[in-house]
Amino acid sequence: MAKPAYNPYTGRQTMVEPDYEIYRYRSTYMNEVDLHHHDFYEIYLLLRGRVEYIVENKIFRMRPGDWMLVSPLELHQARIGPDDTYERIVLWVARPYLEGLSTPRTSLTRCFDTSVPTHTNLLRPGGAVGAQLRAEVERLYKQRTSRAYGSDLLAQGALVELLVGLNRTAEERSDSGPAGASDEAVDAVLHYINEHFSEPLTLDELAARFFISKYHLLRKFDAQVGTTVHRYILQKRLINAKQLLAGGVPPSQVCQYCGFGDYANFYRAFKTEYGQTPRQFVQSVRGAGGVGGVLSLQRKDQRNSL
Repeated sequence: MAKPAYNPYTGRQTMVEPDYEIYRYRSTYMNEVDLHHHDFYEIYLLLRGRVEYIVENKIFRMRPGDWMLVSPLELHQARIGPDDTYERIVLWVARPYLEGLSTPRTSLTRCFDTSVPTHTNLLRPGGAVGAQLRAEVERLYKQRTSRAYGSDLLAQGALVELLVGLNRTAEERSDSGPAGASDEAVDAVLHYINEHFSEPLTLDELAARFFISKYHLLRKFDAQVGTTVHRYILQKRLINAKQLLAGGVPPSQVCQYCGFGDYANFYRAFKTEYGQTPRQFVQSVRGAGGVGGVLSLQRKDQRNSL
């Protein structure tokens, strides 16, 4: 059996293809990225290594063979253990593309729907089910990277089979909840930020409101969420700003709705985070198929105040 080919890891967190991208990475060094979010669906299969995966305020301790499903706009980060080898398969799927593959009877995005009461980001299929899902993603990777006649159609078929399998597994899952204790104070702060991101928020104010030392809060927050309080607030504001922009709200109003105070701060933060200005983002959304279509997809993936 031929050894699998691996893709060079670049740290890029944006899609370049209009439909989907799949990568197989193998690393012998730490290549963590900061807490971040995408505008597309991410499917992550851990093949080897020790990983703690943070999604919003949940911490999952993964095992080889585990799958992580991350919805668009969910803040997430993989924390890598000090093993010699870290191997995984990462699949990115554009929202309009996956929605287009769905039917009125079968939604391929259901396993990402955070409004489903039994929703979880972590899937831990065992036995024959786990082996079948692994075979399907391996077949997808092979066909996607092949130049043979018909490989594009075979890859699309493999993608559909994989998503059907993951959705069935998500529906039938048993025990795949967060594996790690969360801090009650941090959970309360996170909930407050999600409800009040449009208002002025400071570390001192949050610490005083929840009767906790700001230094204790900083330490606990970083351990659970994977970033600082300030950075989390900023990302939540930017995520909501993107949704409002995609929905047709003028940038000058968005900066007020999302708590930036003035347009200069909003402009600078948005361009630093996404590499484009708010108006350039609006133009790119319109060019990708219309503001209304993008917003309708975003609403399906909203969680809490998002």
